[in-house]
Amino acid sequence: MKRTSRELRIRRHRRIRKRIHGITVRPRLCVFRSNTHIYAQVIDDTAGRTLVAASTLDKDLRGNGQADQSKIEQAQAVGQLVAQRALDAGITQVVFDRGGFKYHGRVKALAEGARKAGLTF
Repeated sequence: MKRTSRELRIRRHRRIRKRIHGITVRPRLCVFRSNTHIYAQVIDDTAGRTLVAASTLDKDLRGNGQADQSKIEQAQAVGQLVAQRALDAGITQVVFDRGGFKYHGRVKALAEGARKAGLTF
């Protein structure tokens, strides 16, 4: 039986999650990418809580001419926004969880945007 690309991504994500675990000192920056949007959350796995989140659906990003931007530029803006919110919450270091996606394109742009805004990982 042939597996779908979604099933393969979920298997890769489970394999990654065996090694990556967000703690209070260094939470996990988790990325999810759909065809149209990209989402990022900073998660403390020990408490099981989302500390900060950002996506292309955020009101802070919606009015900034988002329709004129490419998806990569939008992803970079989401990375900068989630990093700014994390820094405001007192989080400076995170563990990057690419969610089973390849580290290129929009996922890479989000990570670089977060690094540019001041998060270290």
